Amino acid sequence: MDWLEFEKAAYEKGYVSVCGVDEAGRGPLAGPVCAAAVILPAGTIIDGVNDSKKLTEKKREKLFDVVKESALSYCIAFSTVEEIEELNILNATMLAMKRAVEGLDIPADFAYIDGNRTPDLSIPCEYIIKGDARSMSVASASILAKVARDRLMLEYAKEYPQYFFEKHKGYGTKLHTDMIKEYGPSPIHRMSFLKKILGD
Repeated sequence: MDWLEFEKAAYEKGYVSVCGVDEAGRGPLAGPVCAAAVILPAGTIIDGVNDSKKLTEKKREKLFDVVKESALSYCIAFSTVEEIEELNILNATMLAMKRAVEGLDIPADFAYIDGNRTPDLSIPCEYIIKGDARSMSVASASILAKVARDRLMLEYAKEYPQYFFEKHKGYGTKLHTDMIKEYGPSPIHRMSFLKKILGD
């Protein structure tokens, strides 16, 4: 497999600053959604980088720093729980991706987006289904987004210890849903995601 197939295709079309974009946290019941954009130097393959879901937490943590050091530019951005509730999770995810691309300190002139749709960007972009397992820059972005969000959920775990966010990062595990039933929702819970749990 050629991890640089998509990046090469963009360079061949004349683009010079190609970023990969991915998100983390669409599924959880609590916390924001996170997106990252990464521009790697042309030809860069980072040893060990893969779809963040296929890596252990320890490996992701290690690669988080390697990706940041290797990148020409990167940006991590969030959409808040309030934005998720107002816009819905898909549109909030697109907003986080847009913020990540627009926040790069070296502007990208082309973006590859993980998934099956693209945010409203001012530069040309294409989506790649399973891009985090096919493109080096998208896989790198997936690691930054996942680790950044997990770290934020660990901070929330200190603020709201009764929910054990450190164990599940806000995903709908049995432990998490049991704690929601026992204590009710916190300010960082996505109320639109809790209707079945709360019986509304």
